[in-house]
Amino acid sequence: MTRLEILPERAPERVPLKGMRKMIAAKMHESLQTTAQLTHHSECRLDALKTRRAELKAEGSAVSVQDLLLLKVIETLKAHPGLNATLEDEVIHQHAAVHLGLAIPLPGDLLVAPALFDAEQLDGESLCLARKALVDKALAGKLSVKELTGATFTVSNLGLSRVHHFTPILNPPQVAILGVGGIQRRLELGPSGELVEVEWMGLSLTFDHRAVNGSPAAEFLDDLCRRIEEYAA
Repeated sequence: MTRLEILPERAPERVPLKGMRKMIAAKMHESLQTTAQLTHHSECRLDALKTRRAELKAEGSAVSVQDLLLLKVIETLKAHPGLNATLEDEVIHQHAAVHLGLAIPLPGDLLVAPALFDAEQLDGESLCLARKALVDKALAGKLSVKELTGATFTVSNLGLSRVHHFTPILNPPQVAILGVGGIQRRLELGPSGELVEVEWMGLSLTFDHRAVNGSPAAEFLDDLCRRIEEYAA
């Protein structure tokens, strides 16, 4: 019989919360302590969106699936101004402009969510360029305080992962945040009874129940799914 050697217990590595990590921790804790967060989950088919992406690619466009999704988020926010809002000093501010926050991971397990200002004025090509420029600016550590604090609604995208639904944490004073999950492929019956592979994407909407009730939040998510599934330029 092999005799097991008992090794001395090794102390765990200590990683102090400091710098930007400490600021993120404080912000997340404050968010959960000071807001009434609830998350709705849904999913949508990607057939129409993927078809539109293929058309644009054939035309030489660099507009991505993410860009097309963001366009529909912006469009839906314009139709549901109660979600494009902030809650400050017991006053709900519904914003005419969509300052779209994009959650961007940084080296060192850090995260920022800077704003694409006036995103409702951007078409697919300009949104694509603005998004890439914002990511580059974030990675270079050159974001302004205004960019870091000026968003009116945020999108957190885990679309390249196997996570299909999650509960994104609000970024106060914003009253809502959308989580985009990974794609699932399913076999379903086609119109003629044949098996077809269908791609579905999970969407998770966290909202502040102090400012938004469950029904309008569900209406926003339903409308977003419909716009994605009936994708039109």
